[in-house]
Amino acid sequence: MRVRFWGVRGSLPVPGAHTERYGGNTSCVEITSAAGTRIIIDGGTGIRRLGKELMRAEFESGQGQAHILVSHTHWDHIQGLPFFAPFYRGGNRLFVYARQRDDQNLRSVFASQADAPFFPVSFDHTRASVAFRELHDGVKFEIEDVRVSTTRLNHPHIATAYAVGADGARVAYISDTAPFSDILFGQEFMSGPPSPRSRLSKTDKAKLKAMAAAVVRMCEGADLVIYDTMYTAEEYRQFPHFGHSRPSDAIAVCREAGAKTLALFHHSPDRSDGEVDSMLDGARRQARGAAKKLEIVAAFEGLDLMLGKV
Repeated sequence: MRVRFWGVRGSLPVPGAHTERYGGNTSCVEITSAAGTRIIIDGGTGIRRLGKELMRAEFESGQGQAHILVSHTHWDHIQGLPFFAPFYRGGNRLFVYARQRDDQNLRSVFASQADAPFFPVSFDHTRASVAFRELHDGVKFEIEDVRVSTTRLNHPHIATAYAVGADGARVAYISDTAPFSDILFGQEFMSGPPSPRSRLSKTDKAKLKAMAAAVVRMCEGADLVIYDTMYTAEEYRQFPHFGHSRPSDAIAVCREAGAKTLALFHHSPDRSDGEVDSMLDGARRQARGAAKKLEIVAAFEGLDLMLGKV
């Protein structure tokens, strides 16, 4: 199994001198099995460059096939899709998966971002064959030789985590999520942090506990866990209502799950390369001394990992 990172930022793309090493594109990760099954997780701006790369091979002749797993439809996870070149080549077969919504079907969600006056090319003008699959929380399924499992995350409007297994290896993708302790997010965005005196109900505590347990199960024995670590501890205290985590939250999940490697991911757009280095150093210090070693890296554009049988 090959894992390649094409976009690692959260919220919005931030190209420039301060983000050259880690990259400024938003979320996109490509996973390819030894048999050639191609899984793309999220369609942030990083997917544009991936699409150009794919067009150098079978996608150029209209013989390509890929499966796109979308964690949720906030802009930074879908804003690159209208610029994904394989969509516009006849013969290519693309499958898009995301959590089922109550208000509109999945195809209309993606088509709306290309509606006039926001984009010049309607989604109806894509020439590839594009099929959509709406998912329920906790569903498991297979894509050829690849096994996929899902679980709900704690994020405004709800996000989905994916675990992808093939070739004797497993990768868990956990972005975006808040910790499972302070706030339970649903279908609405909170306009501000909760009152200092507010307390979670017993029902909400139980839901968060179950959600956390499901995430740990998803990460059990994983070769690689890609986890939302957008915030420092101080940033989380200021913005707990935005639905993102700290390195300490990711480390706790990975330790409980016995995961082998943690990739810090969804870096803040305000975080320079040097500041990402500092966050990585701090996370590694925090992880020292555990009974089982946890390797920690900070995801960057171009990071290319080979896992399991290749």
